[in-house]
Amino acid sequence: MSSKPHPPLMKKHSQTDLISRLKSRKILGVGGEDDDGEVHRSKISQMLGNELKFAVREPIGLRVWILISAVGFTVMAVMALVFPNQLYEVVFEEELSTTSLSIRLYGGALLSLALIIWNGLYTAEKIVIQWTLLSEACYFAVQFLVTSITLIELGILPNAAMLLLVSRVLFLVVTMAYYYHLGRKPKKI
Repeated sequence: MSSKPHPPLMKKHSQTDLISRLKSRKILGVGGEDDDGEVHRSKISQMLGNELKFAVREPIGLRVWILISAVGFTVMAVMALVFPNQLYEVVFEEELSTTSLSIRLYGGALLSLALIIWNGLYTAEKIVIQWTLLSEACYFAVQFLVTSITLIELGILPNAAMLLLVSRVLFLVVTMAYYYHLGRKPKKI
């Protein structure tokens, strides 16, 4: 029995064969429109459905609050860096007797927080937004405590400082409300 040598097998390259690719996609049921009019690029996206279902449900006004915070932190940081003596005089209604280095360092720290908050404004990730809000809330709480202790030590209570303290408590409450609301589990429907 003589065996004839078989001709070499010709491999079919389905990636280059357009008709074969279209047939495969038709059999898999991808590439065409479904009942909702969505075009799925893969079987996985067809199985999982539209990703809008998985998007974070943000509280009303969250992005506006983060924008206001980012602008406020940036403005205060620039004021502390450029005009440290004037910023101190506005809050404590007395002239700064020591070096303005500490106020400028405060401005640098505020600028760092402002960058974090600006990042939180443009992200869609829930955990990044939560950490941004938590960082902001920690800042407001620490500033309230430090300003209160400083006013007690100085024995003065200027109107501008009282306004600062009240605003910090208000900002802390609003920020924590957004943080709490963002962290809640969605209700089952």
